Amino acid sequence: MALSLYVDTARWRAHQKSVIDQFPGLVPVCKGNGYGFGHERLCEEAARFGTDMLAVGTTYEAARIKDWFGGDLLVLTPFRRGEEPVPLPDRVVRSVSSVDGVYALVGARVVIECMSSMKRHGITEEELGQLHAAIEDVRLEGFALHLPLDRTDGSDAVEEVIAWMDRLRAARLPLGTMFVSHLRADELARLQQQFPQTRFRARIGTRLWLGDHEATEYRGAVLDVTRVVKGDRFGYRQQKAASDGWLVVVAGGTSHGVGLEAPKALHGVMPRAKGVARAGLATVNRNLSPFVWAGKQRWFAEPPHMQVSILFVPADAQEPKVGDELVAHLRHTTTQFDRLVDH
Repeated sequence: MALSLYVDTARWRAHQKSVIDQFPGLVPVCKGNGYGFGHERLCEEAARFGTDMLAVGTTYEAARIKDWFGGDLLVLTPFRRGEEPVPLPDRVVRSVSSVDGVYALVGARVVIECMSSMKRHGITEEELGQLHAAIEDVRLEGFALHLPLDRTDGSDAVEEVIAWMDRLRAARLPLGTMFVSHLRADELARLQQQFPQTRFRARIGTRLWLGDHEATEYRGAVLDVTRVVKGDRFGYRQQKAASDGWLVVVAGGTSHGVGLEAPKALHGVMPRAKGVARAGLATVNRNLSPFVWAGKQRWFAEPPHMQVSILFVPADAQEPKVGDELVAHLRHTTTQFDRLVDH
């Protein structure tokens, strides 16, 4: 009895192929929890479609993944002096976002991140003149731009990349390869047409692995079902049942990521109103679970436990049975499954 991730493998791989076809030279990203699939599985998929490079989040991830993927590994977190040294093979490429970082990586393979409108990290235009001497002692693999997902000011992502290409060219820096994130296929094609001597490589994770929502589904197995009547006490905190129904114990708890929620950027009146309503219900211990039974998302009977959740199913719904599976609407990047089922 488990929290399972079901994968329609043929459909999932067809989606991968469609993305790869749109983005020649694509660099798959495998970071965090492997987008819900796990690092080992994504390494297998990347090797299957023949990429020469895989991007990972940290040096620690690179150390784990190196035995599962034989190509180059691009570490996306920029190098910093004083970081804990992690033994890594020569095929690991480090991202660098400062001139000092370039100087500190003598002999290493590096990708230099430029400061984009994300304003997260990167070399600034004023620092470009200092790079000539710095790059003499490293093996420069290219430059990179991590672009924002949304452009509420109406600006053009392609124009932002072009501006940086012009700055790099004016600084007489090599423009062999430019790694980019969060561009559409048509935007990448525009850049490749304008700069035919530069190889543009899109670093893609979410769109590649999670772009087809119908290809995957989480399901939690029902472990126990207990009948309750209004007023019965139950659970760790001995709350009272609000009405007749069933307490349903289902696989999937906090260790799986059930009940965890990342903050979201809300736009518009209705999403904000719904957020306020959810917060209000939470103050009276009414929290909607991600599990669906008989066509409806069901309420947590109490906060999820470590490996299971207890749901309340009212008496007017069909009674769940032990062994049934409930579809769960879970976020891939915060969920750990017990088993993955290809079908």
